[in-house]
Amino acid sequence: MTAPPELDLDGQQLEALPDSISQSTGLKTLSARENRLTSLPDWLWGLTSLQVLSVGENPLGKLPESIGALRGLGELYVDGCSLTLLPERIGELQALHTLDVGHNRLIALPDSLGRLTNLSRYLYASNNLLTNVTESIGNLTALSYLNLTHNQLTALPDTLGNFTALRELRIYNNRLTVLPDSLGRLTALRELHADHNELTALPETIGELAGLRELRLSNNRLASLPESIGELAALAVLDLRNNRLPALPESLARLTRLRFLDLRNNRLNALPAAIGELPNLERLDLRWNKLRQLPGWVQHLEDRGCTVWD
Repeated sequence: MTAPPELDLDGQQLEALPDSISQSTGLKTLSARENRLTSLPDWLWGLTSLQVLSVGENPLGKLPESIGALRGLGELYVDGCSLTLLPERIGELQALHTLDVGHNRLIALPDSLGRLTNLSRYLYASNNLLTNVTESIGNLTALSYLNLTHNQLTALPDTLGNFTALRELRIYNNRLTVLPDSLGRLTALRELHADHNELTALPETIGELAGLRELRLSNNRLASLPESIGELAALAVLDLRNNRLPALPESLARLTRLRFLDLRNNRLNALPAAIGELPNLERLDLRWNKLRQLPGWVQHLEDRGCTVWD
């Protein structure tokens, strides 16, 4: 049977995939999102020409081990499917470059995930019940985007530092108390979103992220910042609101590309004069601290066009 390369069955209230699709041996993309599928048929694993399989937002409950037969699959979307586990054979999907397992009930990621060495575009595992991440994830050295937000993580593996191609790391809304020292090896990183955790300090190695442009750390328990933060020469956004900082390091003066600095709701009773010398600062938020009097350089910032909230 000659089949179109793509088949879109999204939102059709299907309770099962039509058996007629089993004859579509040339099918490359199958999308059946937002239906009522509770299982996937055995014949699906015979469609070895499939490159994209998108069955998110169905009440599947589980994926069979047979999914490993789809060796040519490049994109797999199984988000919002009430999954509690992923099959070990998912590691056989060697062509996979995009994997979305978000909005499920996953309590762990399988060790075989580390075999997906072509996973390069993104791994999205947000909104699950993960309490830890397998060490084997460090094998995904081509990955450019990783999202582990809205889980129950208390730590990240040291192998995180192997993500030398990673450009964006989102780990907010977890229970992280520390970040690994290996973080400093993420030399391609542009954005780090670690807000809404339980961090009390940052590793000194954070200063090695020379290309970092956004650092979001709001709603943690930070009581200090390392001096090395001043080495983040490309940093444009630094969000530190809702922490426990009593002081800021003088090294902030070296963040010459900084545009937005949010210091709301900390314990600051003084500010380093270096902030007033940041040439590109556009917004400074100082509200809800313990500052008795604003330093004179605040007026200087406002005079040159910086918005200051106090």
